[in-house]
Amino acid sequence: MNTPFEASAAAKAKARDFIDNEKQFHLGFLPTEQSNPITATLEEDFKRSTLAGVQCLQRGDRQIPITMRHVFAGEKFATLVSSMVETLTAPKGRIVFSGCGATGRLSILLESMWRDFFHRRAAELSPEERALADRIASIMTGGDFALIRSVEFFEDYAEGGRRQAAALDVGEGDTFVAITEGGETSSVLGTLQYAAEHGAKCFLVFNNPADLLRGHLDRCREAIDNPNVTVLDIYCGSMSLAGSTRMQATSSEQLLGSCALEAALCRVMPRFARETAPDYTVAFERLLSGLESPGGRAGLVRAIEFEKGVYERHGRITYLADKCMLDLFTDNTERSPTFMLPPLRSSREAHLAQSWAFVKNPLHTTVECWDEMMRRHPRCLEFTSADARSLGMPQRFVDAPPLIKYSDLVTYRIGNEPAPERIRGFGRAAAVTLTVGDRPDGFVAAAKRLASDWPEQIDFHIGRGGGDAATGINVDMDIADSPLEIWKHLAVKLAFNCLSTGTMAAMGRVAGNWMSWVDISNKKLIDRGIRLLVELGGVPYEAAAERLFAAEEQVEAQDWTGREKPCAVQVALARIREEKRQ
Repeated sequence: MNTPFEASAAAKAKARDFIDNEKQFHLGFLPTEQSNPITATLEEDFKRSTLAGVQCLQRGDRQIPITMRHVFAGEKFATLVSSMVETLTAPKGRIVFSGCGATGRLSILLESMWRDFFHRRAAELSPEERALADRIASIMTGGDFALIRSVEFFEDYAEGGRRQAAALDVGEGDTFVAITEGGETSSVLGTLQYAAEHGAKCFLVFNNPADLLRGHLDRCREAIDNPNVTVLDIYCGSMSLAGSTRMQATSSEQLLGSCALEAALCRVMPRFARETAPDYTVAFERLLSGLESPGGRAGLVRAIEFEKGVYERHGRITYLADKCMLDLFTDNTERSPTFMLPPLRSSREAHLAQSWAFVKNPLHTTVECWDEMMRRHPRCLEFTSADARSLGMPQRFVDAPPLIKYSDLVTYRIGNEPAPERIRGFGRAAAVTLTVGDRPDGFVAAAKRLASDWPEQIDFHIGRGGGDAATGINVDMDIADSPLEIWKHLAVKLAFNCLSTGTMAAMGRVAGNWMSWVDISNKKLIDRGIRLLVELGGVPYEAAAERLFAAEEQVEAQDWTGREKPCAVQVALARIREEKRQ
């Protein structure tokens, strides 16, 4: 029998410090952090069949239109759209979105969707109208580098958010929209605080009951009670996967943000109003119905089973995409902390394990691709030891500041360069060409050329006319057009939420409807890891904290060069379960 568990003094001290001094990050009271009863059978459903699992996952998305119908009809949504219109019709001022993690990537996506409209439709616009493309900006906690790789711990610091807002010179004349999945992210609230202090018209969007946030968290109370902030609480229930706010929380926020932008666009340029949906909720429900149709579900089932088959043979998947690259990066980057998978790897990190999935654009080189994807030059941070020290970050960030500059970003080879590192030495290696809505000839031809290096090639289409479902993957559904291509982007988001979560559930990385493999890379995730041990291991919160920090200590003491680092939560849970068996 193993010796009785005893945490080191250091692990005990960390646990005690987190319990006593980080109560503002103890978030188990939030619905977005709790298990959703309508998907409680997720693990068992995937054991029965992939189709049963997909049906279970999709139930959570049906919560969204119930809430959004009232939001779209409400005064606060109208105020947001009117503020955007006032900003765009004034001589100067910008619409600025701010977020962190999934909502930071959403903020970048919303900016790129706006800019892409002016790029695609330039021939139809006057010079004055084309100039509106630059009247939008986004703030991603940790800078645009965090689009492709989570930047540890940055979200815990409100002052870091304030500095990013100051660097963008947010202020009078701007419409500022802070988006935080659960409503409590410190860095995003820091950007909002700065914007409100400097005269911007401010909005705060989140997906938890406002009264609950006000009653428990000081930082939330300050933001919600700020008379200069309009609050849009779009709470639509717990996530299909407990705590995975990239799912329904961010999906509803993407729906809100993109529809508000398009409504503003159509008021500024009324001739485009005929292209937008007369009822956003009905349009979203049609999209859900398409994903839930026999053809939609058959494609999702095939996609999940294909990914699972590749990964079970220790293989790797490289998606080839163009229009929806940002959507795929959101999904791929979020997989790492959510399911403890290797993060996306740069060209100078040959010692690290390859990410299970990656994204490349066959039309452009890497440097070109970063600008093309965002329709602007990336905004990255020059982050130093002094910055880390002034924010009060842990000593490891002072000793080795994260490499998040533009020169670091472009070492991620997302362009059309060959990628032998994604092919050699794996049991399977597949290139998956992703198209959405249509299949542009130039892109398909370029993807075919690049994919020829891979031993497996497969087409993945979301929409009608995707080719042979027997040889490819086709999520067969109608996707409506709109000026900002709202429904294409949401189709990709919802499909890949289901695909990536479903694949991990099918591979045993979900317990019940909890993500049981999670990276404790910030304070919110530390709390989530502790609560997982309470829920799945049956130990008190304090004991679970000691177990988690002890497991982290054990993992960090080893050299994982070229190997996948195990999940500290799983290491702790395995020890607890072994002790109980004995």
